[in-house]
Amino acid sequence: MAFRIFRIAVGAVLGFLALWLVYMAIGEILQIVRESGLANASLLIMPALEIVGALLIGGAFYYGMISDSRIRQVLENIFSIPELLKKLAFTVALLCIYRVGYHVPLPGLNQAVITRSSEDPSQQGGLGQAIAAFGMFTGGNLAQSTLFGLGIMPYISAAIIFQLLATVLPSLQKLQKEGPAGYKKIQEYTRYATVFLCIIQAAFWMNVMRSRPEWIYDTGVAADHPTLIYFVGILGLTTGTMFMMWLGEQIDEYGIGNGISLIIMGGIVARLPWALGRVADGVHTYMVQGSGMGISPMEVIVLALGFVFVVAGAILITQGQRRIPIQQAKQYRGRRMAGSSQRQYLPLRVNHGGVMPIIFASSLMIFPGVILGWVQQRWSSSWINSLHGAFQSGAFTYSVVEVALIFFFAYFWTTVQFRPKEMAEQLRDMGHFVPGLRPGKRTADYLEKVMERITYCGAAFLATIAVIPQVVHSQLPNVDYQVSAFLGGTGLLIVVSVALDLVQRIESNLVMRNYGGFLGGSTRIKGAYT
Repeated sequence: MAFRIFRIAVGAVLGFLALWLVYMAIGEILQIVRESGLANASLLIMPALEIVGALLIGGAFYYGMISDSRIRQVLENIFSIPELLKKLAFTVALLCIYRVGYHVPLPGLNQAVITRSSEDPSQQGGLGQAIAAFGMFTGGNLAQSTLFGLGIMPYISAAIIFQLLATVLPSLQKLQKEGPAGYKKIQEYTRYATVFLCIIQAAFWMNVMRSRPEWIYDTGVAADHPTLIYFVGILGLTTGTMFMMWLGEQIDEYGIGNGISLIIMGGIVARLPWALGRVADGVHTYMVQGSGMGISPMEVIVLALGFVFVVAGAILITQGQRRIPIQQAKQYRGRRMAGSSQRQYLPLRVNHGGVMPIIFASSLMIFPGVILGWVQQRWSSSWINSLHGAFQSGAFTYSVVEVALIFFFAYFWTTVQFRPKEMAEQLRDMGHFVPGLRPGKRTADYLEKVMERITYCGAAFLATIAVIPQVVHSQLPNVDYQVSAFLGGTGLLIVVSVALDLVQRIESNLVMRNYGGFLGGSTRIKGAYT
């Protein structure tokens, strides 16, 4: 019954969208015929694409909801498990709350002027690019200075700081070994640090607001009490981030999936209609004004290929593993032999750092452009101008430095997270060993050597993902940089990684209850790529 209601609701929404596309296409065709007849047939391409889009929507609905497909079987299995359905509904509800707060503006700020100033970040120098990158990585919206403007990055930064400190401070190491109680204590420290980072970042951003008088309303309380607006803005941004942190923790506890990652993914996916709209407008401009203007069909094909490459590569590199064979030592207990001769495997992830290296590198590359832009405005000279141009997105120097930072952070993050000595000791304590290697130091050295090699492959892939938007934008200047970054870069990599994690969690719930998952009924969990 629940699945029938869901199918009817989805069918109504998708049906309305398909009919609206057909209606718009017919209206455009009639207008073109009235104005120019069929003399310029290229103008009919956009209406034809809208009709094709409507047909694709109808076909997707039929395949996923009506036909006897694997997707429909999985959806029916999900709706047959009340506990899993409640978790999914709870997660979706909190994400909807996040999207509402995403559009709540801070008081005293002229949102229309701020939005117009940040519509084209490439024309705003380093600050505009910093705002665009910040919004992609954090789920925030500094471009409009909303309640959730800072996003979730302060919490992520605080968590990373304590994760790094745990490797050098014995007190934090002791808390980690205490189990859940120690974890809760570290979480408490992380929340305090998040408040501190929020206040600092909010104060910085409100100072930027005060440096742009046109961004503040010139009437009412905003003009009469600018200091009050300053402190209210800091309070609002800090409160918004803490509320987002609470939403993520509630999803972790009562929903399904990683709450913080889902919030970031929600902010990125929400930009998908905007990106597709910019591409459609570019194609329409090309059809109307001819070559040299807008986006040509060949450029659209390049974007589509970049999209497919990033999605396929992200799935392979995220799920890819290097499986180390291990065996259990045979022991005699009385007259019986304990232990198994069956070979098992120790999985080592190819991309152990996930998306963190590319986020760190992209975040650091924001600062040279901002700082050099500020210096250029005050002490302009030839070498400062050349240096500022070298650290603009798309420049050769910028790309080389970013790739080097990605490799550095990939190895740094792996060094912090992966501890071969402890892993070798655990294998020895459990009576396991790697064939041909002595337990202990030899095993630890071998694991470290293998991880160094596969980390190089993971870092190379991340570097390729980071460079793709810059290459596309330099070769296809008519394609907006934010569009190329969304359809073939870091944002898409984050979406794919989080979506894979969510699918695996749903599948584990289905398999645990003897339902067929996304693998067609197999109980083998994804991630067997070698």
